[in-house]
Amino acid sequence: MMMLFVHILCAVLILYVSVEAYINVITNMDKRDDNSVLSSTKPKYVPTWSSLDSRPLPSWYDDAKFGIFIHWGVFSVPSFGSEWFWNHWKEETKTTKFHDFMKQRYPPNFTYQDFARDFTAEFFNASDWAELFNASGAKYIVLTSKHHEGYTMWPSTYSFSWNSMDVGPQKDLVGELAEAIRNKTDIRFGLYHSLFEWYNRLYVADKKNNFTTDRYVINKVMPELHELIETYKPDIVWSDGDGEASDTYWKSKEFLAWLYNDSPVKDTVVVNDRWGNNISCHHGGFFTCADRFNPGMLLPHKWENCMTIDKKSWGYRRNAVLAEYYTLAGLVKELIITVSCGGNLLMNVGPTKDGIIIPIYEERLRGMGTWLAVNGEAIYNTKPWIVQNDTLTGSVWYTINKNEKQLYASILEWPDDNILSLGSLKLSTNSQVYLLGYSSAIPWKQSNDKLEINLPSNAHRGQPAWVLKIEKKN
Repeated sequence: MMMLFVHILCAVLILYVSVEAYINVITNMDKRDDNSVLSSTKPKYVPTWSSLDSRPLPSWYDDAKFGIFIHWGVFSVPSFGSEWFWNHWKEETKTTKFHDFMKQRYPPNFTYQDFARDFTAEFFNASDWAELFNASGAKYIVLTSKHHEGYTMWPSTYSFSWNSMDVGPQKDLVGELAEAIRNKTDIRFGLYHSLFEWYNRLYVADKKNNFTTDRYVINKVMPELHELIETYKPDIVWSDGDGEASDTYWKSKEFLAWLYNDSPVKDTVVVNDRWGNNISCHHGGFFTCADRFNPGMLLPHKWENCMTIDKKSWGYRRNAVLAEYYTLAGLVKELIITVSCGGNLLMNVGPTKDGIIIPIYEERLRGMGTWLAVNGEAIYNTKPWIVQNDTLTGSVWYTINKNEKQLYASILEWPDDNILSLGSLKLSTNSQVYLLGYSSAIPWKQSNDKLEINLPSNAHRGQPAWVLKIEKKN
C-alpha cells in the first residue's frame, strides 16, 4: 500500500513539474513574441544606401556644432611637410625635399618604421588634454585611431608590432583618452579611421588586381573596425582613405548596417561620408565633401567643415611659422559662417611626438572657449535662419534658436561709426536688441529699407567677433 502511495505521489509531482515547465515555455514564448513585436517596430537597416541614408542623424551632433580633430601618429616624429610624410618621401618625383630632409638627418638605411621608437608620447597626459578640450568649448573630439601609415593608436589584434602598445609609447592611447574624456567632461568621444594603408601588402595586392580581390578588407579592415567599435564605443566614426576603391570593395554598406542595427553604439553613433569613391558628399550621416569644405551657403544635408589651425598640415610641423596658423579671429569666423550655413566645425590640432599640444594650439583653443563662454548661445543648439548672410553688410551672419524665439546676428567687422545697418531684418516696435556680454538693451531704429542698431562704442575692443541677440515681438 505504501509503495502504491509513493508511485502515485511521484506521478503527481512529475505531472506538476511538467505543467510548470509547459507554463514557463508558453510564458517565455509570449515574452519572446512580445519582444519580437516590439523590436519589429524599430527600423532594421539593410546594406543599401537608400536604407542607410534613411536613418535619422542623432540630434546630439547637430546641437554640438563644434569639435576638435586630433591628428597624431608616427608622422608626428619627423613632423616635416605633413602627416603624409611617408608617402611623400617614397613617391616624390618633382622635388627632393623629403629625400634631402632624410639624408641630412638620418643614416642611409633608416626606414619609416624606425621612427616609431621615437613616438614616445612621454608627456601625454589624457586628463590635461580633456581639460583643454573642455575649456575650448568643443562638444566632441575625433582622434586619429589609425592614419594611412597603418599604425594603430591602440593595441590592435590586427596590427601586430605596428601599434602604440608594441612599439613606441607602449600605451593604449585611444583607451586613455577615451577614459579621460568620458570621466572628466561631457564631450562626445569620436575616432577617425583610415580604410586604406599605403604600403600594407594585402592592400597593395588588392590594388594591383584592380580591387577584384578583397583580402585586405576581409582580413584587416572589417575585423579592425569591429574591434575598434566594440572596445571603445565611439559616438563618431570618421572614415577616410576610401577614394581609391568602391564602397563595394570596402564593404561599407554591410559595416554601416551592422553599426546602425547591432553595434553597442547603434543609437548614438554618427558617421561621415567617406566610404568609397564617388560616395563623399552623396551618402552618409553628415557630409564632409572635401577637406576644409565651407560652401558659404545653406545646404540641404547636414555637413561638417573639417579644417586645420595650421593652414598647411593636419599633423604637427616643427618648421611651421606664425603666419601659417589661423588667428583666433579667423577661427571664430570659420565657426560663425559654418554654423550659419547649417554645418559643424571640426577644428584640427596636431600634437608632438611627445604628446604635447603646443602653446599656439592651446592659446587658440582657450581663446575659442573664452569667446564661446559669452557668445555660445548663438552657436550651440541653433539652426540656420531664413537668411544666412545679411544683404547689406556681408559681415553679419544669422542663426536662430530652435524655439525660434531668439535670433542671433554675429558681427565679423565692427562698423567705424558704431552704427550697424542690416537689410535682412525688420523689427516691430516692442522688439529688444542685446549685445551678448553687454548688460543692457541697445537702441535701434527701423526704416523701410534697413535696420540701424547703435552699438556701444566701448564694447568692441579686443574681440574676434560680436553677437546681437534679437528678441522679436509680434
